[in-house]
Amino acid sequence: MIPRPLLSFAAVAAFAVVAPTGSFAADKFVANLQPLNAAKIGTAAKGTAKLSIADGKLVTVIDLEGLPPGIMHLQHYHGFPDGKQAACPTADADKNGDGYIDLIETEAVAGTTMVPFHAHPATLEIPNDTYPTADKSGAAHYTNTEVVADIENALKDKFKSPVLALEKRVIFVHGVSEKPALPDSVKSLPGVPAHVTLPIACGTIEAEK
Repeated sequence: MIPRPLLSFAAVAAFAVVAPTGSFAADKFVANLQPLNAAKIGTAAKGTAKLSIADGKLVTVIDLEGLPPGIMHLQHYHGFPDGKQAACPTADADKNGDGYIDLIETEAVAGTTMVPFHAHPATLEIPNDTYPTADKSGAAHYTNTEVVADIENALKDKFKSPVLALEKRVIFVHGVSEKPALPDSVKSLPGVPAHVTLPIACGTIEAEK
């Protein structure tokens, strides 16, 4: 079952942006995911995301380690629907000085939540119980193949401009255990616990060389 607080996540989060295959300068992309909030959460999540486009399909493979074990981790790419370059946040993003970079503090540089990496990305639904769950060692693997046109059609309805622009997006991995509780200064979306949305890894998507 999807935790009830995630239901409101869908209502307030923006979703995915994918564009016609012919508009891409490259068809293979990679993001090297580096830890966020590691000093606070006690684990350093990192990994690699590879995305490729062929025969009208988007193939995504994400391998992670150092995750808080035994829990599901939301993962998405974020960006700006107007095509502005997104970036992973640095320590400067911690505007309230509590030592955490929360989801809300990422928005200025990384934009909004876009493609969800669960079993059905083309639904553009954020709440889902098929995001990867970290094993007891803190590792997780994700792979998915999605028809680009299906995502494009959904994005046209959401953003009126179905442009993938992968090299302008970043990938976030979210989620820590609910115990111990995060301080009240760590902000999230309305109705969604901060432990669900706290970013724990981020990487900029780049053309694979």
